[in-house]
Amino acid sequence: MKKSTITKPEIKCVGIQVRTSYQKELNRDSSLISPCVQRYFHQALFEKIPQRKSPGTTICAYTNYESDYQGVYTYFIGEEVLNFDLPFPEGFESLVIPAQTYTKFTTEPAPMPEVIVNAWQEIWEMSQENLGGKRYYHTDFELYDERAANHQSVVLDLYIGVES
Repeated sequence: MKKSTITKPEIKCVGIQVRTSYQKELNRDSSLISPCVQRYFHQALFEKIPQRKSPGTTICAYTNYESDYQGVYTYFIGEEVLNFDLPFPEGFESLVIPAQTYTKFTTEPAPMPEVIVNAWQEIWEMSQENLGGKRYYHTDFELYDERAANHQSVVLDLYIGVES
């Protein structure tokens, strides 16, 4: 994976979310993320989001960490919006990804879901030094744009919040 350090401004998002944990996500039968993602795309929920900033660019965020990546956290899937001025549909949530410093990883092309599973496994195994700093554990996110359109050759960016 390619790696760089970047500071990003606040990002306002609207989408759906679930509260889950590392342990639940290890087992396909107890996973809450997979059904959430399927619902989001199969029901075309993205089309209901008002004020979409970049239609077709999906943000998947990990936030409200109870401890670290092995604890409980909130998984969010949605899109960046221009503002929160318009009401959003029932069942949708807002998320503000704070301005912070990130280590940005860009994956090599690979099929879904291997591309994301392998990327996270590599990140989890990194030392603090190789990661680019101590993880902040506020909000980390994945960005899926036109490079993710072909599910057999997905490229995506992962942003891991680090203390600056």
